[in-house]
Amino acid sequence: MIKTKIKIRTRYVPAGIKILYEDRDIIVIDKSAGLLSVKAKYETEKTAHQLLTNYIRKGNPKAKTELFVVHRLDRETSGVMIFAKTLAIREKFAEQWKNVEKKYLALVYGQLKKKSGIIESYLDDGEDYKVRSVKNSKAGQFARTKYKVIKNSKNHNLLEIDLLTGKKNQIRVHLSDEGHPIVGDIKYGRKTKGRLALHAWSIKFKHPFHNEEMKFETKIPEYFMTYFKL
Repeated sequence: MIKTKIKIRTRYVPAGIKILYEDRDIIVIDKSAGLLSVKAKYETEKTAHQLLTNYIRKGNPKAKTELFVVHRLDRETSGVMIFAKTLAIREKFAEQWKNVEKKYLALVYGQLKKKSGIIESYLDDGEDYKVRSVKNSKAGQFARTKYKVIKNSKNHNLLEIDLLTGKKNQIRVHLSDEGHPIVGDIKYGRKTKGRLALHAWSIKFKHPFHNEEMKFETKIPEYFMTYFKL
């Protein structure tokens, strides 16, 4: 793990967030499942963005310090996220985002016939806020998801996902299309209890200021591993 450049002020770190790294330009965190990334019109709950803004302001609500969202995760998805401390840094991230490597972990139902492969389709975001694969290329956006089975049991597979494109709900839709929905995905899979078993495992990028290659990898959630214990 890359050593943080700024001492983490533990007294201000909010619940639901683990700070992996901080310097004068960026903050990298491990977000817990159930925490919204950013404010939404339909949400009044606390968000990772709001909580981290309070953190960098050291608990002073009158401070002017701003924090900028580099990318988002679904509320139900846990894992690594990046925030920028200036608008200029966020814009530099945007310029290089197509080269950023993002890997996820997904716990799915059943045994995949192929232990690795690439799933491709055109995705359309319907009026009901549900994304679907469509055959008409003009009706959707092209999406590619690369996967590899890294652990299996009788009824479940743990997949390493390489997100080759970043479309809304892409991983969830593609795995559901294959007949192996993610555990806990009541929107695209089965109505079961428990959290959505999707985790942003690692991210690799070049630092937008000094161009150093950086990689952050989080731990596999213990919840995922309970499906493989005897």
